[in-house]
Amino acid sequence: MEGDINEGSVPPYYREVYEAICSKKDERVQIEVFQRLLSSTDLPSSVQNQIAEHVDHKDGFLSKLSLYKALALIALAQQGKQPSPKLLENYIQEFPKPQLGELKDLQALRMQPTQESPLVVSQTLAQLLERDSVQVELIPEKKGLFLKHVEYQITSQRFQISVYRRYSDFDLFHELLLQRFAYRMVPALPPKRMLKGVLTSTSEREFIEGRRRALRRFINLVARHPFFSEDELVKTFLTFNGSDVQNKLRDAFKKAGDEFMTCKIATQAKEYLPADIQAQFASSRELIRNILNSFHKLRDRAEKMAERSKENATDLLMFGRELSTVGSDVLPVPALASASSTWGVLRQSLKGLSVEFALLADKAAQQGRREEDDVVEKLNLFLDLLQSYKDLCERHEKGVLHEHQRALQKYSVMRRQMMSATVQPKEQVSVEQLESRIVQQENAIMTMELRNYFSLFCLHQETQLIFTYLPITSHILGAFVNSQIQGHREMGEVWNDLRPKLSCLFGGNNGIPSPLLMPQKGSTKTTVAFSSS
Repeated sequence: MEGDINEGSVPPYYREVYEAICSKKDERVQIEVFQRLLSSTDLPSSVQNQIAEHVDHKDGFLSKLSLYKALALIALAQQGKQPSPKLLENYIQEFPKPQLGELKDLQALRMQPTQESPLVVSQTLAQLLERDSVQVELIPEKKGLFLKHVEYQITSQRFQISVYRRYSDFDLFHELLLQRFAYRMVPALPPKRMLKGVLTSTSEREFIEGRRRALRRFINLVARHPFFSEDELVKTFLTFNGSDVQNKLRDAFKKAGDEFMTCKIATQAKEYLPADIQAQFASSRELIRNILNSFHKLRDRAEKMAERSKENATDLLMFGRELSTVGSDVLPVPALASASSTWGVLRQSLKGLSVEFALLADKAAQQGRREEDDVVEKLNLFLDLLQSYKDLCERHEKGVLHEHQRALQKYSVMRRQMMSATVQPKEQVSVEQLESRIVQQENAIMTMELRNYFSLFCLHQETQLIFTYLPITSHILGAFVNSQIQGHREMGEVWNDLRPKLSCLFGGNNGIPSPLLMPQKGSTKTTVAFSSS
């Protein structure tokens, strides 16, 4: 269609407009700049949309000829003609001049920053992770052997402050966060449990450490969330140092209320939603559900591997101790033993090997801790996020959608009652009361509809956040590979240090590998040959 317009056939004014608004980098016109130009005309929005549909653009830019075509359509539309490509094809006179105002004003259109839709969450994973890093450390209990309560030191890197919180503070904070941001991903808290027994109990220690890790994951996901991180509720939890933190949290919530009441565009959310929002939601939900299921299994395997590394540490330590036990035996070698027996000297040497095996055990234990901290913990953080998305989807369906349906049913019953009252005249007072209730219910339905669209709006943004977080899988795999490389290298170095000791211990072939202990050709079994002395 651009063939109908060439540079020789356009008025000089068209070239002046092009020079005013084109990008100086590649001599094309940004689509956003053209849309601003179109919006500045006095044309109805329906006509503007028609012109935009007939203008070719690629990769977010218009070519020079595409702009000339658009300017011709604008000028003809301002004359009252219906804009269409056919109109340009049949136009034989010089194209008219569009009414666009001063050229210097057009240059200002190019300088304006690009306006993104409020629906778009333009965050990278690095930006999310850099928002804050919160440490959660256990404060040792000082009230005797029996556990009364556990306190945590919360340190926010962003606010450069440490505060002290109990689980009950986290519990209230979580409850208020859910009320404030009912339409967003609020991570779950670790379960509340009455702790019985003593602090030295292994099971209690494991439970307390598991809960500390879970609380750290929770508060980091909250502190890095683009809509939570700037909220007064979150800032209060991370920075308030007084003793009445729970009252402070309640006050912060009362001042704000829920997000629907404070978000400036909440009532216009429908305007920003794509037409196929439901299809997009269903597709994303299915994909994220599959990822959640797979990563649950990966986490379970990673936990088993970390556990095996710890068991390996225990086995290596016990192996070394048994060697030491053998080497510490002071019983004399019996006279019936061959005079050439070296057992007396040999067992003394075995005792020294326990040092290397203790070191091997230590390396294996470090490997287990690395796998827990660098791999399992990252997997758990990712799973907490994915689970919070699943919970949000369920809240959306059971919450606003369910409430909306109930409101519609209630309204339908009232309308039937109203019709019945009209057909069979009843007391005027009861009819007026019914009319008043119907008006109230209509308002409730309207509010529920607005909340439903806002819920979808937030859900769309939270889905974008999940996809922003997905590259964290490469961080997890990188941590897994690095952990294995480091563990095998460190263990290998200790095993290599052990070999010279075996040379001194056994002499000659040092017991590794001897032809007497090697598998014979053609056999899958190891055979041991004895030579007669």
